[in-house]
Amino acid sequence: MKSFELGQVVATPAALELLNQHGLNALQLVRLHVTGEYGDLCAEDKQRNKDAIEDGGRIFSSYKMSDGTKIYVITEAEDDDGRRQSTCVLLASEY
Repeated sequence: MKSFELGQVVATPAALELLNQHGLNALQLVRLHVTGEYGDLCAEDKQRNKDAIEDGGRIFSSYKMSDGTKIYVITEAEDDDGRRQSTCVLLASEY
């Protein structure tokens, strides 16, 4: 898999709190995201991520916690200079 830049990695306080409650941290999810383990996505959405890596689009992952809550990891699309500025870890409810 071709790699991609994450840009600045940030997480919302609510996402950090939920991850902590589950004994996880945001970097664990970011590591899965950047290595192509996109979590609970259908095959079509996984293919969209592969295409986005090639064409500079947004890359999206979704991970379900044991209590059913979803956490998203989103790497923004490339800017006009061809760079990705940020990756955010957030609750689905914050999207």
